[in-house]
Amino acid sequence: MKHYVIVITGASGSVYGLRAVEQLLVSGHAVSLIATPTGADVMAYETGLRLPDTAAKETVLRFLDLSPDAPLRVVADSDLFDAVASGSSAVDGVIVIPASMGFIGSVSSGLGADLAERAADVALKEHRPLLVVPRETPLSLVHLRNLTALAEAGAIIVPAMPAFYQRPETLDDMVNFVVGKALDVLGVEHDLFPRWRE
Repeated sequence: MKHYVIVITGASGSVYGLRAVEQLLVSGHAVSLIATPTGADVMAYETGLRLPDTAAKETVLRFLDLSPDAPLRVVADSDLFDAVASGSSAVDGVIVIPASMGFIGSVSSGLGADLAERAADVALKEHRPLLVVPRETPLSLVHLRNLTALAEAGAIIVPAMPAFYQRPETLDDMVNFVVGKALDVLGVEHDLFPRWRE
């Protein structure tokens, strides 16, 4: 069993992050979920899922219709004493999904001001997978330069760009494609979308 950190920032598209949490847990991996304050607000607005101060794990698992025994931790973004803030923590990868341009700018500058930024920074410095799923359009030159800085530092950029060759019929199909592409990069098996010519 591997351990992944999922960061949900304030960009629109929190459903991507929640689907990634669901799929990693279903695949038998442990997940530490961090929602930035704005990420939590946007998630509540877009999905109706509100993270309470207590019993957040139970709330997320119930929302995702998963077993209460699933290996999920929901960690406060303010908790810089959490294990994932340290390079000695056994984390197999960090996925920022969706990634706001503000978050990308902070991480590309090495700020590490909160747990979400620190977890991303640790992934870079420890040469562990950092996947960033930006959800913004159009992109300014500042956005592109920040994304380039992250890519040069070792991050993998997986834009939230659904494809149509699999002929999606629902919103879920489009979400599944983006999340599936992120999981492909990590080598996590899934059946979220049909492969081309398979």
